[in-house]
Amino acid sequence: MRNEEVRGFPGGIHPTDGCDKTLTMGRPVREYWPDTVTILSEQSLNARCRLLVRQGQRVTAGQRIGEPESFTAAPLHASVSGTVTEVKPVTMQGQEMMACVIRREEEPVTETFSYEREAADLTGLSEEKIVDGLLTGGLIGMGGAGFPVHRKYETVKRIDTILINGAECEPYLTCDCRVMLEHGYAVVNGTRLMQKAADADQAYICIEDNKPDAIWNLRTILEKMTADGVFSQEKPVQVKVLPTKYPQGGERQLMESVLGREVPMGGLPADAGVIVSNVGTAKAAADRVLGSRPLTSRIVTVTGEVKEPGNFLVPIGTSAKELIRLCGGVTVSKNRVIAGGPMTGSCYAVNWEDGGDLFYVTKSTSGVLVLPDRTYRESPCIRCEGCQKVCPVGLIPYQIDFAYQEGEYDLCERLYASECIACGCCSYVCPSRRELTLRTRLARDIVKQRMRERAVRKE
Repeated sequence: MRNEEVRGFPGGIHPTDGCDKTLTMGRPVREYWPDTVTILSEQSLNARCRLLVRQGQRVTAGQRIGEPESFTAAPLHASVSGTVTEVKPVTMQGQEMMACVIRREEEPVTETFSYEREAADLTGLSEEKIVDGLLTGGLIGMGGAGFPVHRKYETVKRIDTILINGAECEPYLTCDCRVMLEHGYAVVNGTRLMQKAADADQAYICIEDNKPDAIWNLRTILEKMTADGVFSQEKPVQVKVLPTKYPQGGERQLMESVLGREVPMGGLPADAGVIVSNVGTAKAAADRVLGSRPLTSRIVTVTGEVKEPGNFLVPIGTSAKELIRLCGGVTVSKNRVIAGGPMTGSCYAVNWEDGGDLFYVTKSTSGVLVLPDRTYRESPCIRCEGCQKVCPVGLIPYQIDFAYQEGEYDLCERLYASECIACGCCSYVCPSRRELTLRTRLARDIVKQRMRERAVRKE
């Protein structure tokens, strides 16, 4: 494996020694098709869709069943073929939304396309056709953010670089690693599509150095494409190897490490000439544009304190409870069940014993994680400034924490709380076990809302 110099980003942490990844990194993806799926009308925060189906209606896999009602939403599609048994409101972490329950009545159709085993011919595809495919296929960011992919290409900014995020820096999760190992050609062809859609000069697939097999696989594919003359007619795609450090996969951290560029305060990657997407999103782009398959399934890591951890390809709407059962159930009675990873995921249950429902897989659900429950008591801040040293965006979290608790929102704004990425580094290193990430994120949301209100008043 060739070593390449990277600039790196300030701060960051090493939350594990890698044993968490070994639970599932070497386990090939298994398919699981439940008898029923529950598809939420909001696949990410405030991304509302209007459901187009009714109880008793017959639907087929890939059929459009939801229309976006907000800027941050993308179209919804049935993930299985069957009958809609219910259209009902459900509550997820205190937020009510509509959902449709589909009883699966047909076996999934599996079909292999040429883009999954060789370089695809992109000559007949225009930028407009590719972006339209991203829209109609319902693609959103599959790394957790859940922002509609096509929106990134509607910018008027000049985009010169595409970064495909395969860092997967979040502990425990290995679904992206398995995508790069088992669907390497689809990832590379999807990257080529996204590069062409943006007319970008360069594209990098960015991988942390703790995934040597994935690095080797993608480099082998790119070397073969180069030998076959693919990049004699196209702008090149390269693999960029990054040191293992959390949160290497953050958009801004990735840009700083690979390109040495910073996003302006309050800005987006496009303001610095970059579009960042997840490797799962790149594969989904190939599935949609080259295989005419909308985003109806994804790979999910089920890991932690379960009997048999693994990676599973499941339809959108699969129950997390079923996946935990599929892995043999939880192995500790005092536990926390998390959607996503331990640093940025959301906790849905404490001391869960296979009782009530947990949550349902959405397009942006990367993992179902069971961790031992540990209770900590907050102590007074000792001004060690450890949180400041590890903050990857250069904030002073303990000062924002004090300002927020005192209601000093002007001070929160002067401390740049709006730039918090809620990575969890500050809380992780705090010796006083203070809820720095939670309160800094709350301060961020308040500051951003105040900034939006000021902008409206000026109009």
